[in-house]
Amino acid sequence: MLQATPLGDGWILRHDADALPASVPGCVHTDLMAAGVIPDPFLGRGESEVAWVGRRDWTYERELTAASAQEQTDLVFDGLDTVAEISLDGRLLGKVRNMHRSYRFDVTGLSGRLSVRFVSAYAEAEAVRGRLGERPAAYAEPYQYLRKMACSFGWDWGPTLVTAGIWRPVRLEHWSTGRIARVRPLVTVDEGAGIVELAVDVERTRVEVPLTLEAEVGGVRARAEIDGAGGVVRLRVPDVRLWWPRGYGEQPLYDVELRLLHGDDALDVWRRRIGFRTVELDRRPDAHGTGFTLVVNGERLFARGVNWIPDDVFPSRITRERYRERLEQAAGAGVDLVRVWGGGIYESEDFYDACDDLGLLVWQDFPFACAAYPEEQPLRGEVEAEARENVVRLMPHPSLVLWNGNNENLWAFRDWGWEPRLAGDSWGEGYYLGVLPRVVAELDPTRPYTAGSPWSGSWDRHPNDPAHGTHHSWEVWNREDYADYRLSVPRFVAEFGWQAPPAYATLRRALPGEELASDSPGMLHHQKADDGNGKLERGLARHFAVPKGDFDRWHYLTQVNQARAVAAGIEHWRSHWPVCAGTVLWQLNDCWPVTSWAAIDGDGREKPLYHELRRLYADRLLTLRARDGGLVLAAVNQAAGEWTPTLTLRRMSVDGEVLGQEAVAVTVAGRAVAHVDVPRELTPAGPAEFLVADADADGLRAVHFPVPDREVPYPRPEFEVALAPGGITVTARTLVRDLLLQADRLDPGARADRGLVTLLPGEEVTIGVRGWKTPDAERARSALYCVEPTR
Repeated sequence: MLQATPLGDGWILRHDADALPASVPGCVHTDLMAAGVIPDPFLGRGESEVAWVGRRDWTYERELTAASAQEQTDLVFDGLDTVAEISLDGRLLGKVRNMHRSYRFDVTGLSGRLSVRFVSAYAEAEAVRGRLGERPAAYAEPYQYLRKMACSFGWDWGPTLVTAGIWRPVRLEHWSTGRIARVRPLVTVDEGAGIVELAVDVERTRVEVPLTLEAEVGGVRARAEIDGAGGVVRLRVPDVRLWWPRGYGEQPLYDVELRLLHGDDALDVWRRRIGFRTVELDRRPDAHGTGFTLVVNGERLFARGVNWIPDDVFPSRITRERYRERLEQAAGAGVDLVRVWGGGIYESEDFYDACDDLGLLVWQDFPFACAAYPEEQPLRGEVEAEARENVVRLMPHPSLVLWNGNNENLWAFRDWGWEPRLAGDSWGEGYYLGVLPRVVAELDPTRPYTAGSPWSGSWDRHPNDPAHGTHHSWEVWNREDYADYRLSVPRFVAEFGWQAPPAYATLRRALPGEELASDSPGMLHHQKADDGNGKLERGLARHFAVPKGDFDRWHYLTQVNQARAVAAGIEHWRSHWPVCAGTVLWQLNDCWPVTSWAAIDGDGREKPLYHELRRLYADRLLTLRARDGGLVLAAVNQAAGEWTPTLTLRRMSVDGEVLGQEAVAVTVAGRAVAHVDVPRELTPAGPAEFLVADADADGLRAVHFPVPDREVPYPRPEFEVALAPGGITVTARTLVRDLLLQADRLDPGARADRGLVTLLPGEEVTIGVRGWKTPDAERARSALYCVEPTR
């Protein structure tokens, strides 16, 4: 039987003449921090102080004994970041140049000093650029010249911390006669039965020995003989339970066990979990353009998505528990699709296991983002090798439903001035329209592939045409008011978003001792977007009087504006289902403490946007919007069953007077949207009036103000605060707009169970608080914020 010996202990990192203890998996930065050589680059402006680390070469070493009674011993690296030479007692085992691949070296009978020498990623990238020529990119760093996590080189939300190290586990594998080298599982459904086809590659030490494959799934067993170096085992499992996205059904998973046998002896075992489901991508043309609708088990979905970036700029620190926590946060917000963005990595099995369990669909980008990538060697061979390995590695996961060729590169070629600059040089098109679709079609024909995001499906149309395929909506954040989200109905919005700073306690930890201001040195350092603060302020000024010299107020209002902006988009696009078939918010998470588009900040704290997502991505949603000089109420029902709410419409004054009221009965079919014209007499007549729509039995509410907040003559908010079991109760005496408890101001470990809430006079809300050590009503009042009259 194959035996594995982990090699996580006993490593050192060579730093000048010193030998520092090293953690494996890990990276140079985390080892240097642990040894006290460098400061934490997440704190203050520490990032700048450690820039030299990425420019250096580094060596990891340990003693290795490969002696074994078995016939062969392999040294296996699951991940090396990125360009390295591996040697044993001075004997070169190999050279590697791809963070996204695993590596295996025969070390049978060898022992001595194992050395992994990493060359600076900058040096490698600059050497490749020198040979192949300059290629344009969104950022000045040379990330497109090597196969490494692009956002190591910085992004408009991430620090520039160019890593090196043994970032995934390493081990010795001892084996005899044969081992399972690769298993490619094709999982399909046929008339209620689950079909599992396991295509197996075998490596041998003795070619003449007869070998057998035996597999078991769901109580069904099958055998097949190995023919040379491979074989195929097919199983048909009757009456399987289907795996569904969350909100559509359950997520049953089946254990698969595959054994490689020599007679009755098991030489190697491969175990995974699979789920039975079908997935299609409906891209048929229609009266509105070209659709982009995911269909799972025959059910057409409006995808409630978020974009995922690496959860730490040092990905070796992301544990199974951390993946689970972050993805449970996503599921808790109503998310059913997570897009793994192309400037990051193929995530670990722990990520996809959690998505399988939670019913989160995974859209997986291949790692290409915002740059022209050369297609010559050595990159071309590396791209195909990494794609082949990772497509097969991730195939068992039912959560994985879509392969995507790149992020924004097809769009950039057309719109970002690349075409004339390239002057015919390769830039990646051959990957997205050639290599990658060929690899997916050959290895994983059960899943759809799309060439890029955004992509209209053809060069005959603009790559980011909202009427065709996927669309990225960034004009609004960059140049316009978020109300402009309502001016178009894309077929699928794969990126859009609005910035806000992280939670107060996160800023306090990241910027110790700094007097916080929107433009204080630390705040500006932790704002990576081009003119990010300018865009924040201009976006805020369209709706509020921008507070000057009041950081707490600025912090609150930018959080409100972020939640309002995202709500404007999602409410509008969901109301246009099935023309629009999904929204994928930029972004769920952060990789360090930073002002960004994230709903969960770099310390894992939920922003108000996170709680707003819970409303926006719930199965049922009410939204009011202007149309043809009047107002329309959209009742969105993404649940399977019919919804028959009685809606109460109230036209009110900001002083709390009800100026008109009407009850409206609505019937909304399952997975459908119903639109109700608001009677003219209930339409607000001026800035001092607003409209409220309630579905009381469901606890749903929509509020419409006809003018921006800065023009609304709000009364001075009055409310009472009292302790309640597990939290506080707030009772409004006036209109209280967008009340927010910032629980982390009470205690860094405290969390509130809800975000922004609007209360009418006489209404009350109970806000749950956990992690608050010393509850006190007056302290709670000091952490409550709401919209106030313009001074």
